[in-house]
Amino acid sequence: MLTPFANEQYLDFSKPENIERMKQAISRLKEQGDREYELIIGGKRVKTKEKFQSFNPSDKSPLGTFQQATVKEAEAALKAAWEAFESWRFVPAIERASIFLRAARIMRQRRFEFDAAMVLEVGKNWIEADADFAEAVDFLEFYSREAIRYDQPCGVTPYPGEIQEVRYIPLGVGVIIPPWNFPCAIMAGMTTAAAVSGNTVVLKPSSDAPLIASLFMECLEEAGLPEGVVNFITGPGGTVGNYLVEHPKTRFISFTGSKDVGLGIIERAGKISPGQIWIKRVVAEMGGKDCIIVDSEADLQSAVEGVTVSAYGFQGQKCSACSRLVLDAKIYDEFLEMLVARVKKIKVGPVEEQENWMGPVINERAFKSIMGYIQAGKKEGRLVCGGRGDDRQGYFIQPTIFADVKRNARIAQEEIFGPVLAVIKARNFTDALEIANGTEYGLTGALYTRNREKIMRAKREFHVGNLYFNRKCTGALVDVQPFGGFNMSGTDSKAGGRDYLLLFLQAKSMTERF
Repeated sequence: MLTPFANEQYLDFSKPENIERMKQAISRLKEQGDREYELIIGGKRVKTKEKFQSFNPSDKSPLGTFQQATVKEAEAALKAAWEAFESWRFVPAIERASIFLRAARIMRQRRFEFDAAMVLEVGKNWIEADADFAEAVDFLEFYSREAIRYDQPCGVTPYPGEIQEVRYIPLGVGVIIPPWNFPCAIMAGMTTAAAVSGNTVVLKPSSDAPLIASLFMECLEEAGLPEGVVNFITGPGGTVGNYLVEHPKTRFISFTGSKDVGLGIIERAGKISPGQIWIKRVVAEMGGKDCIIVDSEADLQSAVEGVTVSAYGFQGQKCSACSRLVLDAKIYDEFLEMLVARVKKIKVGPVEEQENWMGPVINERAFKSIMGYIQAGKKEGRLVCGGRGDDRQGYFIQPTIFADVKRNARIAQEEIFGPVLAVIKARNFTDALEIANGTEYGLTGALYTRNREKIMRAKREFHVGNLYFNRKCTGALVDVQPFGGFNMSGTDSKAGGRDYLLLFLQAKSMTERF
């Protein structure tokens, strides 16, 4: 009998034994920079003519060579997935779940390797990397239990003379397109949710994080996942990704990434291709322009810490990151002074060194984009902290604060996806809520206040998918805070929630008269 789900605990990196094991794991991965990783299609290792490398954004050193898949490999992966679906869909949920539970156990045994891969490949600090890993394990554990629950007949109203039965069945073959910023958690969660529900998939990770996805595939294979259930291809999203999204044999697409790419996928998936016999289902989690309100009746010291972690954790490269800070005019100057002092204490540098809390942004393109926003911010606000970047060895940007920003300024409206915070002054609490709701997004938000009436009002009026009070606006836990946003932030699919697997299932109603 399965024990009740419980969230994975984080490693304690104050313990010397954990520090040493982490250093060893980082060193081993750095030594494997010349390794080549293959595609996995129908359980077979496949190489392609064209290759690409994954790089460490801290020093631009290679971490491995990967295959650049073409339409040919994408077609083969889709075909292998459909062949595997014919048997996988009939495997009892408890057996499917047991494979992913074994994979979770195997991942735990390789925990330091996964953590080290995230430190090196995407620039997460040690704590952020381990939190990402823990969330991945949570997804495997939670969705496995949910698959077993959904495999039971649904309760329906009895009708005289008939036997009624409603069961959830899988959709078919799907395309999984995860992001680079949560390269273990979101990648593993999206893949597991679809496959443990009885679907088969083509997994195409971000080209900025193929190493971590390769390690995950190794765990699935060791756990005994049948060939073809998860097919692994790497390469450019523009060519291979679009081909898979538009293919008539693709039944669903699960995507996490930017608004523009997500809307493009939704548009492409909405067009019926020759031979297509279904309406494709799209699960899209996109961007955010998240806001923290600090009220005049807040605990300012607690709010300073929450804003700092929300805005600059993982260099602000989270869809849930605090990108806008709305301060009540009564505490504006005092709070801003406290925040600047706190942010200036952040250590920036290569995150393989434990003492560096903020690492690099993901790549050159991101570096240039963020620095462009900083230049725009100098015209739209008052630079009070940071504003500098250095890409000579890695892609490092100082934590940046712009004060006195107008609510409709570009840096207050557009997703920057970097360590840039726009601070906006509100006349009062009503004005603060209007500012908070004044973007096209609606992912996360937070309010710091001791006033209970204001909390109740925010619950009614602050329009985001994940709303927090007197704490940071990042760090949702599986089955504790189901995650997903409103408006242009996505389809509000609530990853890590009790209804998430329904997105990969369809209900079949059966009636037998006797």
